[in-house]
Amino acid sequence: MAKGSRSQIKRERNAQKDQRPSAKLSYARVSVQKACFVLDAIRGKDVQTALGIVAYNPRYASTLIEKLLKSAIANAENNYPDKNYTAENLYVAECYANKGPTMKRIRPRAQGRAYRIEKRMSHITIVLDEKK
Repeated sequence: MAKGSRSQIKRERNAQKDQRPSAKLSYARVSVQKACFVLDAIRGKDVQTALGIVAYNPRYASTLIEKLLKSAIANAENNYPDKNYTAENLYVAECYANKGPTMKRIRPRAQGRAYRIEKRMSHITIVLDEKK
């Protein structure tokens, strides 16, 4: 069990928290593999280039990631007034998709059989940082 008062434990936990601007989309109705195709294309790029890539990418996941990237930029500009982030100075430091829950559905097949269809979900996270 942790030592100290509850407020001290919370202070220590918040001190270890990542201070970079980010945005997270939970329960996105796209599989991790399909989301990673788009995320791999924008990882490490500056924000303007990343927005251009996802705007012209034909994949379904790119529309979700474009909205998430715009949200991360807005979070950087509005939630960190002491750091003075601007879109020109930001780049995509981290972006990843974690596995979410899977919806199981049944598909009727020949001779009374039933096949399982798995509709996968993912949790997509984008972390921005300032160019040095």
